[in-house]
Amino acid sequence: MSRVSFYTRPYDRLEPYDGKLSRTVLRGGAGSNASLLPDIHSEKDILKLVTTLITNTKGDGKSGDEFWTKAETLLYCALIGYIHYEAPPEEQNFTTLLEFINAMEVREDDEEYKNPVDRIFEELEAEKPNHFAVRQYKKYSLAAGKTAKSILVSCGARLAPFDIAELREITMYDELELDTLGDKIFINPKNKKDKRYYKTALFLIMSDTDSTFNFLISMIYTQLFNLLCEKADDVYGGRLPVHVRCLIDEAANIGQIPNLEKLVATIRSREISACLVLQAQSQLKALYKDNADTIIGNMDSRIFLGGFEPTTLKELNQSLGKETIDTFNTGESRGREVSHSLNYQKLGKDLATIDELAVLDGGKCILQLRGVRPFMSNKYDITRHPNYKYLSDANPKNNFDIAKYLSTQLKTKPDDVYQVYEVDASDVSATA
Repeated sequence: MSRVSFYTRPYDRLEPYDGKLSRTVLRGGAGSNASLLPDIHSEKDILKLVTTLITNTKGDGKSGDEFWTKAETLLYCALIGYIHYEAPPEEQNFTTLLEFINAMEVREDDEEYKNPVDRIFEELEAEKPNHFAVRQYKKYSLAAGKTAKSILVSCGARLAPFDIAELREITMYDELELDTLGDKIFINPKNKKDKRYYKTALFLIMSDTDSTFNFLISMIYTQLFNLLCEKADDVYGGRLPVHVRCLIDEAANIGQIPNLEKLVATIRSREISACLVLQAQSQLKALYKDNADTIIGNMDSRIFLGGFEPTTLKELNQSLGKETIDTFNTGESRGREVSHSLNYQKLGKDLATIDELAVLDGGKCILQLRGVRPFMSNKYDITRHPNYKYLSDANPKNNFDIAKYLSTQLKTKPDDVYQVYEVDASDVSATA
């Protein structure tokens, strides 16, 4: 029997983290693989994945005839359904989906021609006539000739990013284990008195200048929310044992998360929270249109760090409301006799005018909490945090080297925390 050890290196006395790092081909470097197909657990998950893919790869132009989108949806659901239910685990990835598309030859002059994918589904129908994938493929097969060819061309164009070698590698298999983020994994499960447990940090790093692969991040977030909500309901009675906090920086540049306006209202009860960080509020409206107000309305807190964007300033000015001020007017009239008058009046004044918000002190912020009047506060000085010394800003030696971390040549230290897995010879031979 052999032992395989994995470990995370905590900073001195900090709680150990089971760190996962995801990256894209545009940022380079090492990272975890994220095949989203293994995270499918039901037919509705297939439809959610397809919806996310289509939503974030439709481009910026005007949407065309919905027929083509619906036809693509049928084909994607059929192929992904087959991959999920019939393909072996090592083939449940987007590479297999691409191979299916590439093998679907259409001959306009021969309506009776059967390509390899047609024959695969005919065999599946003979064995399982009510199979989900079969039902979807039969609907797609109603298109023939030029129509079917146009659908395949559209699918090929949409899936073109997955044909890049680096992206094929990333989506080949899954290492993220998204459904485990809310689990409490104890460091010493054999000792019930030891309450320490691993914390998990998942980093989704995407280029902030190129939006070509933004749909990957949005697909991961969609899967994350769906999987954790289902696990909270089915396994933990409605609430995850460990709170999962999603810090979504540059939320307007990661693609559109379908039904986000509904998710932000429901995930809170499952011990999941989402923090959207934007440069300007108008970015959210540009991406989510009319649903942007619903998303903002379902947030429990809102913090303004400063900015000049007019829409943000105007809406913040209105949401802050007014304050009551007292005004006194004095008058004097001269005639035969001098008379004086004093008028007292209560007026409403903006708590913060638009020009005041535009020139907000860089060290100040405005915080709005549900059920609490908004207030101005000093920004937190991160250098005063007790763990600031562990950041690379404080000491360049603390900079995390992911390539070194993933290397098998790491030098261990006495304080390193290990996860030890026992592997039998039978397990090795089974995977060989």
